[in-house]
Amino acid sequence: MSRAFREAELQIATAQTFVSSDIAANVASIRDLIGQAASAGARLINFCEGALSGYGKMQIMSPEDWSTFDWEAQRAALRSIAEICGELSIFAVVGGAHRFSDSRPPHNSLYVFSDAGALINRYDKRFLSNSELQGWYTPGTAPVVFDVDGYRFGCAICIESQFQEVFSEYERLGVDAVLFSSYGVPPRFQTVLRAHADLNCIWIGAATPVQKAHKGPAGTIGPDGEWVVQCPAAPEPGFAVATLDRDDPAYDIPLKKARPWRAKARQGEIYRAQMSDDSENDDRSQY
Repeated sequence: MSRAFREAELQIATAQTFVSSDIAANVASIRDLIGQAASAGARLINFCEGALSGYGKMQIMSPEDWSTFDWEAQRAALRSIAEICGELSIFAVVGGAHRFSDSRPPHNSLYVFSDAGALINRYDKRFLSNSELQGWYTPGTAPVVFDVDGYRFGCAICIESQFQEVFSEYERLGVDAVLFSSYGVPPRFQTVLRAHADLNCIWIGAATPVQKAHKGPAGTIGPDGEWVVQCPAAPEPGFAVATLDRDDPAYDIPLKKARPWRAKARQGEIYRAQMSDDSENDDRSQY
């Protein structure tokens, strides 16, 4: 590392890989960037929506194709990702499909791997797009949180950027950062992600495929709503490393002041204690 990091700091990487219908090629790129991120000192790296499986409508050409999808190849690839995470002591969040035992469409998921080489959780996209509901995917039901070295993370996928309740729920669950994985982070997504980060005083790490990087590269937004770091908007795989530090003076206001105060404000007691019980004052038809 180029400098000594305080114990309270955590480095995370957001990736952009080329996503194809070739699971073997996808996992090779994912494993390569996991290795590079670990060498760069990152403790966690997140990849985009469908990074391993391919994303429905883009690489999976019709809903019927799920019946011929090579689930065993994806399972083997997931095991190989778990293995390299354990070998290099790094967490990884990887987009892929998750099948049901019956004929229902799969979940659009993020697989969470620990630095011990274990699959510790899976986030299933809850707010599907209208087209995703047309046989592509089955919606998930719950948020997911997990911890890395004292920092708490949540997960969100693509169009969920348009639902503020996803991010406010994670704020209430005490996350420090949301790992946002999408098949593209266009300008309108960037606008709302910056707003979610600022309003909830959280970091947001956004991962995207290489083929969409020209519209918005991978990167991390700070709890003040400003970009901390971004990958080059270039058609080649890469990642950007950001340092999460709750004691960074630059984030004193959002983390130490605004976030705890807003939590109290949302509960409402600080206002109820000073509300007027003057009925005359409450007559809104009077000057």
